[in-house]
Amino acid sequence: MPVTDNAAAGGCMCGAVRYEITGEPSRVLHCHCQSCRSHTGAPMATLAVFGAEQVIFSGDDRKNYQSAPGVNRAFCANCGTSLTWETVFGDEGPLCAIHISSFDNPDALTPDAHSFYPERISWFDVADNLPRHEGFVAGSEPLQYGPAKQKPTD
Repeated sequence: MPVTDNAAAGGCMCGAVRYEITGEPSRVLHCHCQSCRSHTGAPMATLAVFGAEQVIFSGDDRKNYQSAPGVNRAFCANCGTSLTWETVFGDEGPLCAIHISSFDNPDALTPDAHSFYPERISWFDVADNLPRHEGFVAGSEPLQYGPAKQKPTD
């Protein structure tokens, strides 16, 4: 993600919660896990992953929901916008993965992988050639590249 002046910003739909980020994400991914789908109400979530120290929140406090032991999902208590997935992840330490649709300029973020691909909704797939991982992208080998069903070439 090329970030102008090494910073990016975003926030919730109503503007009550804002954030500013310094530095680049370690990865940008499409997540197909059931928890991300439930948190967003969408067939997948696209997240930019940052070290927690790279993200500064302002405005109203975020509401947190512990979706699994050690995993918090934050959202705006006022408008309900899904904002983050947060945990401590092995050697990477505290992470803050931000839903890219909450960025002021989400076009600046380009996904580089799919996570929890086997959990995807069977009728939903993305026509890209990015690696698809069984679980977390970090430290795992891809299951495949590209969609489950590719169009035959003539």
